[in-house]
Amino acid sequence: MNPLHLPLGVGFLVSLSCGIVYWGLLKLRRTETPQRRLERLVASLHPLEGAELELPFLDRVLRPWLRKQIRAAGRLAPSHNIEKLRQNLVRANYPYGLTVLDFLGVKLLSGMLAGVGVLSWLTARRAGLLPTVLLAAIVGVVGFLLPDFWLGSLVRRRKVQLVRTLPDALDMLTICVDAGAGLDSAMLKISQKWQDAIGTEFGKVVAEIRIGMSRREALQNMVMRTGVPDISSFVAVLVQADQFGLSIASVLHTQSEQMRTRRWQRAEQEARKVPTKLLFPLIFMIFPSVLAVTIGPAIPVLIHTFAGLAQ
Repeated sequence: MNPLHLPLGVGFLVSLSCGIVYWGLLKLRRTETPQRRLERLVASLHPLEGAELELPFLDRVLRPWLRKQIRAAGRLAPSHNIEKLRQNLVRANYPYGLTVLDFLGVKLLSGMLAGVGVLSWLTARRAGLLPTVLLAAIVGVVGFLLPDFWLGSLVRRRKVQLVRTLPDALDMLTICVDAGAGLDSAMLKISQKWQDAIGTEFGKVVAEIRIGMSRREALQNMVMRTGVPDISSFVAVLVQADQFGLSIASVLHTQSEQMRTRRWQRAEQEARKVPTKLLFPLIFMIFPSVLAVTIGPAIPVLIHTFAGLAQ
């Protein structure tokens, strides 16, 4: 047995175990509400000294230690793309509660696991030193970049959801305002009834207004969080109407009609792209099958005929 196999295998198993444990901890959601936590602290004999000791060992020791290690690894990454990464995390609504340092640590851990795994596999197959190192480095870089692709897909998916649901949300805002509710109350009602991206964003706007932020600042923060042009134009018109004292109801009527028109135009645009998208599957998949079904039975007859003529 190659003497390199043992340390490589141990390193791979340790890295894989840390990755699996940390990923599992990220998915664990503490279901303890503030009310239950207060009841537990009140019922405890030593609420200030022994409250933390009553927590499970996983939440009290392992999870903070692993998060600290991941953040320490995240600090090793270059800082020139941290701001862009923070913006993408905000626009993806912080998946699994990941912060910037957490995500950088996950990237480093993913790259390390991929590189060590390929290195161990090629070493076990007794491949050459140069191909082993090159392939392990390439796979490590791919593993380092995979979380970025995953985060980018989450951002695009959330933007699509916001664009699709914005016209319906504006219709609901218009109905609520026409019924006599204020704009803040209408957004709060949507955030309570709709468990989607636009409902979450409206809920954040109302929460920021309640803590003392102006409506203009809260709406502009929503534009920064989403990065959707339709929301940006809607907020610009709404802020301008608020500055000039225009009727919010009339502005919402106009904006909802424009958003419905834009959604219809986007649907027509996507429908015009369908023939082009079907061209390549038609040529490379459907057309050969049709030829095989229609002309295939005649091929043996043709071969037999031409063979007879050749004789």
